[in-house]
Amino acid sequence: MFVTQASQLSALNMIERAHVELMNHKDTMEYAGVIMVGKYKVSEDVPTAMTNGVDCIYGDEFIRKLSESDRRGLIMHENLHKTFQHTFLWKHLYEKNAKIANQACDYVINIIIKDLDTKSSGFVTLPQGGLYDERFRGMSSQEVFDILMDEREEGGSGGNGDGDEDGEEGAGLDGHDWSDLPKDKQDEIKKEIDQAIRQGALMAGKLGGNLSRELGELLQPKVDWREQLRDFVTSLADGKDVSTWQRVNRRWLQHDMYMPSTLSETIGRIVIGVDTSGSIGGEELNKFLSEVQSICATVKPDIVDLIYWDTEVAKHEIYDREKQDKLVNSTKPAGGGGTDPSCVPAYIEANKLNPECVIMLTDGYVGTWGTWKHPLVWCIVGGNKVTPTVGASIYVD
Repeated sequence: MFVTQASQLSALNMIERAHVELMNHKDTMEYAGVIMVGKYKVSEDVPTAMTNGVDCIYGDEFIRKLSESDRRGLIMHENLHKTFQHTFLWKHLYEKNAKIANQACDYVINIIIKDLDTKSSGFVTLPQGGLYDERFRGMSSQEVFDILMDEREEGGSGGNGDGDEDGEEGAGLDGHDWSDLPKDKQDEIKKEIDQAIRQGALMAGKLGGNLSRELGELLQPKVDWREQLRDFVTSLADGKDVSTWQRVNRRWLQHDMYMPSTLSETIGRIVIGVDTSGSIGGEELNKFLSEVQSICATVKPDIVDLIYWDTEVAKHEIYDREKQDKLVNSTKPAGGGGTDPSCVPAYIEANKLNPECVIMLTDGYVGTWGTWKHPLVWCIVGGNKVTPTVGASIYVD
């Protein structure tokens, strides 16, 4: 029987064979559904590989020179970006710093590839140049991004790595296409990937494959609280400089013309109220404020009022646009008594803050939710599924 040698295969054939191998191996077959989502091709114009979160492009020369295990590792790398929907979920990080956003996402998934290397006895390996740092284990891309940004400001290298296609140390293994897609298209892709994950897990279960903790968590029926919080805030700044008849453009009144004014893509004042009654730990607070800081980088509020409260307001910190990127590192929480959120709307009223919205972080164990006059969302930690009597609710895991 004629057997095709690896040296005789085209780069595309090599990828196709690696796909089949990954979909049949007990340690990677759970990703079979995701691997089949989207298209893939080979290009001489791509130095290594890249994905837009759906389709993958592989560099012809790069694919040819990889070992078989590294080739499988590279393909797993691209498909893990698809699995965790990095190019959609973390687009706001890219808009803040593209290179570090790429690095942060790579660090997260390369830990999974390293674990697969161990579990599969070298069936999947991470190609040289892949960013790997054990200190990021268990972190989200947002958390890694914040650390790398801090290190960048301090003059550090921001992690370990052998280099990238551009020869810049620590830049990562592949490229990410963060191009804009309409929200309805993103929703369609997310549903397709979610279904692919479930199909892959089902197939692995039937064929005796090993199911990973990472995919097990993705199969849980939950919506990422960060996405919910971001949607809440950005929905208040969705005007994007479009016309509105709700506010008259005074410039045209002198000409006896009734014209609309425009809405800005920015937002005015945001109040962040943090429950410091003792039930919210430093790690939870840091995770929450990191996301708030990232949202601020997108919607650019004029002022962020950070209010710490228990039975009364214990501290009020004010951050203008120039200081908002330092919020996490500069804040100094205060308080620690009982829990009465009604002190916050009273404080807002007394100090005439007039915010565009209010975001309250609490464990939800309150006697009364208070009376509010502004758009309000409660971010509830600690697994308490209580439903507030006023405002929207997001459950922070």
